[in-house]
Amino acid sequence: MTHWLTDYPHLLSGGFKGIEKESLRINAHGLISQATHPHALGSTLTHSQITTDYSEALIELITPPFADVQDTLKNLQDIHQFVYENLGKEQLLCASMPCGIDGDENIRIAEYGSSNIGRMKHVYRHGLWHRYGRTMQAIAGIHFNYSVPEPLWKFLHTQANTSQTLAEFKNAAYFGLIRNFQRIGWIILYLFGASPAICKNFFKSRPALMAQFEEFDNGTLYHPYATSLRMSDIGYKSKNQASLAIDYNTLDGYVRSLSSAISTPYPDYEKIGVCVDGEYKQLNANILQIENEFYSIMRPKQIALSGEKPTSALRRGGVEYVEMRALDLNPFHPIGIDEPTARFIEALLLTCLLTDSPEITENELRVNNSNQLIVANSGRKPNVELVKNGQSITLQNWAREILTAMQPICEALDSTETNSPYSQTLKLQRELVENPDLTPSARMLVAMHETEKPFSCFTVNQSAELAKFFAGQSLDDATRQTFIDLAAQSHAKQRELEAAPQLPFEQFLQHYFSQP
Repeated sequence: MTHWLTDYPHLLSGGFKGIEKESLRINAHGLISQATHPHALGSTLTHSQITTDYSEALIELITPPFADVQDTLKNLQDIHQFVYENLGKEQLLCASMPCGIDGDENIRIAEYGSSNIGRMKHVYRHGLWHRYGRTMQAIAGIHFNYSVPEPLWKFLHTQANTSQTLAEFKNAAYFGLIRNFQRIGWIILYLFGASPAICKNFFKSRPALMAQFEEFDNGTLYHPYATSLRMSDIGYKSKNQASLAIDYNTLDGYVRSLSSAISTPYPDYEKIGVCVDGEYKQLNANILQIENEFYSIMRPKQIALSGEKPTSALRRGGVEYVEMRALDLNPFHPIGIDEPTARFIEALLLTCLLTDSPEITENELRVNNSNQLIVANSGRKPNVELVKNGQSITLQNWAREILTAMQPICEALDSTETNSPYSQTLKLQRELVENPDLTPSARMLVAMHETEKPFSCFTVNQSAELAKFFAGQSLDDATRQTFIDLAAQSHAKQRELEAAPQLPFEQFLQHYFSQP
């Protein structure tokens, strides 16, 4: 399958990498910020690099895609630096799981102005509140965007000797990558998961969920062997999402099954109502309001045109890149992700692409989800077992197999680098497989134990330490001016949108959802 790697190793290099990183803004008292998104950072509706996710306080920083991951990380650091220069006394919370929250009403839903598209984004978030509660929407993560290098596509297409067009071949291969990632993506949770504990306040709006956890201290709940509670079922805990059988075997099947969920009414949501007394509570009463509501660890993506549905974009242009969504914020790193992690992810995604990927049955979907939950909740437990091809296997043995399969990919990627950074990160991760105490989730619990600090105090103190890093740095004048200009342009663009004639909102939504 990869016998050609030794002859053409350079073909694996140069795939585009982009990062989207969410962080909760907290005030000087360590509480979730109630302040509006800083004006100096630009318009959250129209800025390409600085926006908000669910909450007004949940900032999202987006890099463009770069061929060299060092450029991606440098850009992410620059965005952080600019944000910190305009945060006043606030800081960015370094952890994925939120703290400093006093129930749902404490979380301001993000606002995007008066245009129809801005209003739609706000109403969608209202719908999420009524469906799932606001607190779980304050969880932060990192999304890693990756597109396969174009020369590699052409080579693989030729090698495959297929009647498919290049575009059809790419779509099928991207879905093969996604299916394989669903099988082995749990390794990201084990190696990089950094959310083993949760503030008790997180459960203020859903106290019944507290019973499934152990008490770490007066303010903290945890699972002793957890890796990534962010990726466990305390997030989108919703029966209707659990029963969704999204088809990952073909692009057509994926678009069809996702479109069906967006157009199928759901009785519990019909009870909420859509427009009640002239106020929108959700965009519709269907299983999903829009595609983004479906939570998955990886999404196929196509860059959408203005106002275009994601499924319509995929139908129009096919898969342009994949968005890997399984990564927690690294609380020990100023920008939440380091270079070895980024390089490991790139090598893992290429391994998923270049490994045979049979179609997934509904039963295998359930098994894959179950494996992810086991690793999220108890991945560091000695001899913890997962299910692979219908057989039990220890997490360590399967992880060793995955890392062994990645070795030739890492060596090929190293062919265009100095100091073998991909092989180095593989070596690093092998140590974590052999010794779970070296994982970020274990290190976090040890740090909390040693400092005798509950989760909230630990993360607020750690966030302050990381803020010092940015206080000791500064942007060069040209880079700063670029960000200032981007912010000004985004505000102008929002004003322009809002000044343009608008359809009645109900009509706007009908137009949006009637797209093929």
